[in-house]
Amino acid sequence: MNIRRHISTATLAGVSALGLLALSACSPASGAHTEDGRLRVTASFYPMEFLAQQIGGKYVEVTDLTKPGVEPHDLELTPKQTAELGESGAIVYLKGLQPAVDDAVTQSGVKHVADAASFTPLEKHGTEVDGHHHTTGDNHSHSEAEGGNDPHIWLDPVKYAEVAKGVNKTLAQADPAHKADFQKNTDALVEKLDGLNKDFRDGLKKRSSDTFLTTHAAFGYLAERYGLTEEAISGLDPESEPSAHRIRDLHTLATRHHVSTVFFETIANPATAKALAGDLHLKTDVLDPLEGITGKSRGKDYFGVQRANLAALQKALGSK
Repeated sequence: MNIRRHISTATLAGVSALGLLALSACSPASGAHTEDGRLRVTASFYPMEFLAQQIGGKYVEVTDLTKPGVEPHDLELTPKQTAELGESGAIVYLKGLQPAVDDAVTQSGVKHVADAASFTPLEKHGTEVDGHHHTTGDNHSHSEAEGGNDPHIWLDPVKYAEVAKGVNKTLAQADPAHKADFQKNTDALVEKLDGLNKDFRDGLKKRSSDTFLTTHAAFGYLAERYGLTEEAISGLDPESEPSAHRIRDLHTLATRHHVSTVFFETIANPATAKALAGDLHLKTDVLDPLEGITGKSRGKDYFGVQRANLAALQKALGSK
């Protein structure tokens, strides 16, 4: 009797295991996918979240590790966030920007990882490039600029489009069933980014100055793309204070290059920019490095804020 019961239990266990396998093959509900079959994607901060959402559309559930209003460079992960990261079907991040994220991604064991920094060449800003001097001030934040490379690739629409294509490939590998949908969404996004690039190029063509002053050296790629020169007060770290020597240099620069405006940003403290503008009798305005969207952002998404950035640059550079 006992033997028969043992056999029937084992047989039942085998049948139910097969049933579970068949079910999970149709609609993977654990870990990598949500209960309704969407791919779970973890993004490190807003520009990566935006790409994942635009490309994944209704087939993904995106979690952003950096909450709105938090300076991404300062991010520390909770144990819960680290555990959830390991449950992702795919991760979209930018290596070298957030050390806490870099460590967690390495330890996560997740197979499908898109590193934005691997899809487009990173450069060091603060060197001579194409005859333009791109300065990043006196202070470097090593947590942000791994090996001195500037991570702010998303502010150049052309480089951001290259990253989009890389993210598309990763999502397609993680969820092959929706490869065609991801491709269609990527093509539409790249087309919009091409349009934005054209708007920047045309909008900044006729200008009376090439030089703009900003608190945070986030706009090196954007400056290079459109032949501008970024002069940053504080270098790559938005919280560092400029030296007296740097302030003197900026006074000279502002006069020589007919600078009209000192830009600050929505997340970091504007005090330094406002003090410098007061000293130089210059205007202040916002140039948004798009590291997060908040209620103070001049636009609801990447495209809205970039168009506000273009309008601010046109005004500051005397575009006709």
